[in-house]
Amino acid sequence: MPDINRTKTAQLNIRIKPELKAVADKAASDDHRSLTSLIEKLLTDYLREKGYLDG
Repeated sequence: MPDINRTKTAQLNIRIKPELKAVADKAASDDHRSLTSLIEKLLTDYLREKGYLDG
């Protein structure tokens, strides 16, 4: 039986400096998030601020 509550996601691979990843991991942990969740939140906030997303 399919899981109807599961949202499909797209995969995004990026390369960043190890130092940036280390501090991003710390920031995510301090916010009780995964790194993926933090990046998605930051990107969503930016795109809303710039008018690309509603809300």
